[in-house]
Amino acid sequence: MSTTHLHSCTLCEATCGITVTVEDERVTGVRGDPEDPRSRGYLCPKATALADIHADPDRLRTPLIRSGDGWREAGWTEALDHAAAGLRAVRREDRDALAVYHGNPGAHNLGAVLYGLPFYHALRTRNLYSASSMDQLPHMLAAWRMFGHQGLLPVPDVDRTELFVCIGANPLVSNGSILTAPNMRDRLAALRRRGGRLVVLDPRRTETAAKADEHLFIRPGTDALLLASLVRVLFEENLVRASKPLSQVDVLRAAVREFGPERTAPVTGIPAATVRALARELAASPRAVVYGRIGVSTQEFGGACSWLITAVNALTGHLDEPGGAMFALPAVDLVPSAALIGQTGSTGTFRSRVRGLPEVAGELPVVALAEEIATPGPGRVRGLLTVAGNPALSSPDGSRLEAALPGLDFMVSVDPYLNETTRHANVILPPTVALERAHYELVMEHVAVRAVAKYSPAVFRRGPEQRHDWEILAGLATRVFAGRLAGRLPVPPPEVLVDLLLRRRRLSLRKLRAHPHGIDLGGLAPRFPHRLYTADGTVHLAPQAFLADLPRLRERLEREAADLLLIGRRQLRDNNSWMHNSRRLVKGRPRCTLLVHPSDARRFGLADGQRARLRSRTGAVLVPVEVTESVMPGVVSLPHGWGHHRAGTRMRIAEEHAGVSLNDITDTTFYDELTGTAALSGLPVSLEPAG
Repeated sequence: MSTTHLHSCTLCEATCGITVTVEDERVTGVRGDPEDPRSRGYLCPKATALADIHADPDRLRTPLIRSGDGWREAGWTEALDHAAAGLRAVRREDRDALAVYHGNPGAHNLGAVLYGLPFYHALRTRNLYSASSMDQLPHMLAAWRMFGHQGLLPVPDVDRTELFVCIGANPLVSNGSILTAPNMRDRLAALRRRGGRLVVLDPRRTETAAKADEHLFIRPGTDALLLASLVRVLFEENLVRASKPLSQVDVLRAAVREFGPERTAPVTGIPAATVRALARELAASPRAVVYGRIGVSTQEFGGACSWLITAVNALTGHLDEPGGAMFALPAVDLVPSAALIGQTGSTGTFRSRVRGLPEVAGELPVVALAEEIATPGPGRVRGLLTVAGNPALSSPDGSRLEAALPGLDFMVSVDPYLNETTRHANVILPPTVALERAHYELVMEHVAVRAVAKYSPAVFRRGPEQRHDWEILAGLATRVFAGRLAGRLPVPPPEVLVDLLLRRRRLSLRKLRAHPHGIDLGGLAPRFPHRLYTADGTVHLAPQAFLADLPRLRERLEREAADLLLIGRRQLRDNNSWMHNSRRLVKGRPRCTLLVHPSDARRFGLADGQRARLRSRTGAVLVPVEVTESVMPGVVSLPHGWGHHRAGTRMRIAEEHAGVSLNDITDTTFYDELTGTAALSGLPVSLEPAG
């Protein structure tokens, strides 16, 4: 008998509604839900692979405990007791000796958000790490310094804008990032139909750039210079059209005086006339927005980029205005709750032991993790808890972290796979996967173009031998803090907490169950001044932390550019490293290739399909070349998330399509000094035939 279930895809920030057809406990179809208020039937190829994850024979369903050089299966009580005892032993004399790393999928998991984050912070270790410092941390720091709260992340109002300027963003592939807006293809087509323009600045002609009205090649790592010159032009030509209360306007005016477009053009590659024209167009357009994402976040000036993007939007009158950069208001609003407990933002309240890198938002940058494990001395990290993350592939200089992991006294991983990171653990605790757990989107609703309240029951009941993330994390927490007896005490499921939070908006799980496609609560609307958390009720245009970083940016104007720079790239059928065990997602021609411009291929003696040695300060990889004009001369591009050739993993399909890891050649000493964010774009490299 066939049944159809409504659910949500939790693989990326789009959170598309899906229908799942099941027959004899087997998924026979995953399709877009045409009645979902936000995605309206759209679905990208990744969602169909939810069926593959559910049925994957390589997926772990029972805890594993290391036994000699191998593994043995264990029951949950034994595994949780053993894991908690190991964690307690590490932190007994020094709680900072235990590190925590939680990865990107946790943000899309109701149980991990509600039970994981409180547990990590309750451990009171300074060595808390996450994917944030390889992703959105610059945006959070800018939000805290400018709006008074790190959770106030501006969202481009793509459904009403008339000029959409994308810098270092590829929403046709990412499906939106810090932008929950499914089906960007149709949304951008609608922009064109209403007479609007799409402008993309990127070192690669991305899938989004190929559809743009104008694509400008910009040299990697110079986006902050381009943005500073835009601000300079706005002041110089009296184009400021601010519509919101702004402070420090004159301070910002003085700060960008040295960044005229004629001076920045030789470094960025964007002609001064083009910069001036873009500034005038932004100021003249009644509805315009500048949007930047991974390409501007993960570079050596990520913090400055995020600050200056918001400054441009504010100065042109497009902040908190329709068609500009606006602020979501979800049904369950975590922003005021965080403010009540003093979690509006922080930086520099403590520093890493080895290099003295500052914390941001209570976390240390992941560029510090390997050295904190490998460097002897008091305070050395001796234990590690990883949750939904694979830092051996995802973090910079991953091979160095891999080499450090065996030196830990104890390691616990909450993960459904034996992968490149978890293979080093003493205990692996596998959680259920998406179709086996209920879902309510908590985090991504804070960056959604439309507020939607939707509850999705699990498609499949978890088996008696399985545990949800929240059950695992609650079991660890109670055992770590109160011993074995507490580990057996009942813990309320996430639905109880969500129901309480929903009642603040006169909603309930009961009401959401009666509307299984979701309830549309409306689009973006102006929120100031009530949404601002600054003491004086204004947007701070020139926070001191960013001003102090400008000398470093000025130095970039004088620095001689490297001969060849590496950038990453995202691919539609990838989800970082962990979806590569789905054959339908990895089949076809190899996608882990190095994009090389024809002029660079000629000067390095390379042909299309030939293997090349790509080398950086930290290492080298051998990768097939794809000669293409989609990258600008002097730039090569390698996708992230590959490198499944390590021994000791249990992901057979991924191993057949191993590729190479971008992070085998990235560098923990190459990062944004302001935010600590890893610089994964603009890395100096060399290239030669593999021989």
